[in-house]
Amino acid sequence: MAELLLVDDDADILKLLALRLATAGHRVRTADSGEQALVMFQAQRPQLVITDLKMGGMDGLALFDEIQRRAPTLPVIVLTAHGTIPEAVDATRRGVFGFLTKPFDGKALLEQVEQALRLASPAGQGGGENEPWRADLVGGSPAMQELLERARLVAASDASVFIAGASGTGKELLARAIHLASPRADKPFVAINCAAIPENLLESELFGHRKGAFTGATYNHKGLFLEADGGTVFLDEIGDMPLSLQAKLLRVLQERQVRPVGATQAVPVDVRVVSATHRDLDELLKSGQFREDLYYRLNVVSLALPLLAERREDIPLLANHFLQRTASRYGKPVTAFAPDAMEALVTAPWPGNVRQLQNVVEQAVALSPVSGGLVPAALIQGALRSGDSAFTSLDEAKKVFERDYLVRLLRLTEGSVTQAARLAQRNRTEFYKLLERHQLDAKQFKPGAGDSA
Repeated sequence: MAELLLVDDDADILKLLALRLATAGHRVRTADSGEQALVMFQAQRPQLVITDLKMGGMDGLALFDEIQRRAPTLPVIVLTAHGTIPEAVDATRRGVFGFLTKPFDGKALLEQVEQALRLASPAGQGGGENEPWRADLVGGSPAMQELLERARLVAASDASVFIAGASGTGKELLARAIHLASPRADKPFVAINCAAIPENLLESELFGHRKGAFTGATYNHKGLFLEADGGTVFLDEIGDMPLSLQAKLLRVLQERQVRPVGATQAVPVDVRVVSATHRDLDELLKSGQFREDLYYRLNVVSLALPLLAERREDIPLLANHFLQRTASRYGKPVTAFAPDAMEALVTAPWPGNVRQLQNVVEQAVALSPVSGGLVPAALIQGALRSGDSAFTSLDEAKKVFERDYLVRLLRLTEGSVTQAARLAQRNRTEFYKLLERHQLDAKQFKPGAGDSA
């Protein structure tokens, strides 16, 4: 049984279609306009959309464009009484799954619906959240469901994957899930944080070294690429990799072989590379801190993890998941959150994302009384105020400081960019870029700028 969304401004056609598809065993929701359908789609994502082409307001192809922007893998079938060959060609080129003209053959429609559902989810619809490969990625929100569907599809290929996401969103968990869903699942998954290893040791850690290659090299070391041979290498915080090493990594990816430090011959290696960073690679590319050729080699398929604050509907699921796991580990008899405790979790800002949520739940469980079955709001609020959970990331702190610094300069110079740039020891062009980045207008700081006309 699949969840279908039907869209048509003709009430009779809508009833007929709904009846026919419900009789075939599907759950059917209906909308009489593209605008209504989009609202329903955002509230609950269906497995297939069937829409009329010609409708007042948002037509079928405009609705398809909006759906594809939010869920690129979701199949859409377009129906029309005004079908023409150019329309059909345009629709299929844009990615519409099927195009049927009215009056349509009921059997042909059902066949196309079944084909769309079968191709859209080879692993079978329903119960996807219980699949082992994605067990650690908890979430039922449309954003996470779409992300996981894309991850499942790309996992079947051998394409390099680039994961973008703020600190604490779960980049390594997603990389591991891609590995587990891939044909390489029975081979090693090796992760390394490029920002956590000193520059002079990173090459040796990645590609290995020979005994005597440098002071302290008292044995042969395989390196992580050779350890992962046949499997997946996850390069976290790739944006922090030194330029000199970026060139060597590019050569490894192009030639599919590594040369350990101190070795005279290269060694063949077969790995799939997944990389990630919380940094803005576009900025690094512009500033010359990241190689463009390496970027395109790594970023064959891009996946973006949403902030926790952008998928608040997942917070109860995640919180209960962490609660069960932590209570079991600590031997605490807590089974749920008090209603006001859950409300505090759902409404918190979460600058540290899922990692912060996990830390807050763990602290609350650790401090829960042995006799209590519910986690009270006081423990959640205390955990939110204390420890690492109260801090933003270093990059966020830098952004806040930089904006405050610029505001103080503009106030001091009364909106004079020339004087402000001189005080900041930056040229005017660079200073204007800083203002643009923080969406600041120097004119607003000139005397009388806030006066009414």
